[in-house]
Amino acid sequence: MPRALTAWRPTRATLPVVALAIVAIVVGTIAIGILEEATEIADASAVYIVAVVVVGWIGGTVAALGTAVTAFLVYDLLFTEPRFSLVVADPNELLNLALVLIVALAVGRLAALGRERATEADRKAAEATGLFAISRLLATAEATEAVADPLVERIARETGLERVWIVLGSGPSERVLADTGAGQPPDAAIVTTLVRTPGDEPARWVRAHEPAARVAGRAIAHGDVVRVRIETAGATFGSLWAIKPASSLLPDPAVTRLLSLAADQIALGLRRDRLRQEATSAEVSRRSDVLKSALLDSVSHDLRTPLASIRATAGNLADPDVAWSPDDTRRAAESIDTEARRLDRLVRSVLDLSRIESGALVPDVEVHDPAELLEQAVRRARPTLDPRPITIELGEDVPLMSVDAVLFDAIVSNVLDNIADHTPPTTAVAIGARRGNPGRIALTIEDGGPGVADADLPRVFDKFQRSGRPGEGPRHGMGVGLSIVRGMTEVLGGTATARRSGLGGLAIDIDLPAAPDPPPEAGGS
Repeated sequence: MPRALTAWRPTRATLPVVALAIVAIVVGTIAIGILEEATEIADASAVYIVAVVVVGWIGGTVAALGTAVTAFLVYDLLFTEPRFSLVVADPNELLNLALVLIVALAVGRLAALGRERATEADRKAAEATGLFAISRLLATAEATEAVADPLVERIARETGLERVWIVLGSGPSERVLADTGAGQPPDAAIVTTLVRTPGDEPARWVRAHEPAARVAGRAIAHGDVVRVRIETAGATFGSLWAIKPASSLLPDPAVTRLLSLAADQIALGLRRDRLRQEATSAEVSRRSDVLKSALLDSVSHDLRTPLASIRATAGNLADPDVAWSPDDTRRAAESIDTEARRLDRLVRSVLDLSRIESGALVPDVEVHDPAELLEQAVRRARPTLDPRPITIELGEDVPLMSVDAVLFDAIVSNVLDNIADHTPPTTAVAIGARRGNPGRIALTIEDGGPGVADADLPRVFDKFQRSGRPGEGPRHGMGVGLSIVRGMTEVLGGTATARRSGLGGLAIDIDLPAAPDPPPEAGGS
């Protein structure tokens, strides 16, 4: 027996179909009466086939078959002899009537099947569109949480459910990721859960009592609460919840498929987010280990040299068997002082780099004269730079600066220390300052040393970068000086860039904020 016949039950929705069948039979009967009375057509019962097709297309198989049988009986009662009786006197008329009934039944069934298939195709197209929209939301999102709200809205719209929400975690740690309703999601004494089993066995809905309210103070749901667990690859992330209108019927297959596939897509998205976070954490840890190793290698290498020199000189001074003249003692003390200052620079560089990366640098910005700050920085760096010639050239309209004097001094000192580490003793050093873009001051520190290769210019500000010309020997320093320069410049609201110097070496251009121009004095009259 066809599934449509076994599943049919009279409901309120059948009343319009019954009315349509009655109207169709009445109209067909009138048409047959007119045709048989006004023309020579002896048997116009085939007109009922049109009525059966119309009712079958709109009302389905059961309505079409019922209309065909009713039409057969009406024609037998009204148009065959003896009238108003189910007996048919003429065998030819009985045969024709039986054939019309058979054709009507077949045509009605075909019309109903066509309508059912068209309806099924529309339903599957709508279902596929909904699933595609959900999949597209998750596939194009950077994170599942970013599309959680439009996701539950789409699920509620496609399924016709009253309220849809997503809960991550379980127990005290659970949290609502997205909800189409307002306020806390309700609780329910009985929850209908979709139970999915491995293999080809279809999922089934199971109604069960909840042991207790999940969160105290929640309202009780007025409809049926359904739940689909969000899980994949053995990991459970939470549940997809929904409220359907209160009834004894379970969600239909279309709603079940959409909820199930939506939960699977959400699970895959959450798993993808978790894997991305784990990969990011692993990459951060790896890079952190690389930087720590590079820092330790640089610090240990650069600390050993001055420490060895200090220990050797101090050991010689403390040796009673070595006779030291006053000049030798003074030179030994100067050597110890030089190496101690070198150690101090290394330690300060490491501390400055740590403060920059941790965001602990908070500038104390004030208005300063760039000429004074540059002279002080050059005076402190002079012992390190000697005997290199240094020139300072300031533009006539160079404005005052809004900077932190300590950070500005550290910026200039690190650039000059970089020159001292990487250029010959006779290298010329030029420092210039001028008015830059509106509200900015441009500072340039350049040298006539060997410079760096063009390919290395974009990387001179990277940590532990020791760039040089091809064929040169080992570079001095830890390779963090210019990285500190860039970090401190950015803290002051500026930028630092590198280029080839007009002197032949390396030029560092530093753009910093200028102090606001004072308002013009009001003229008297």
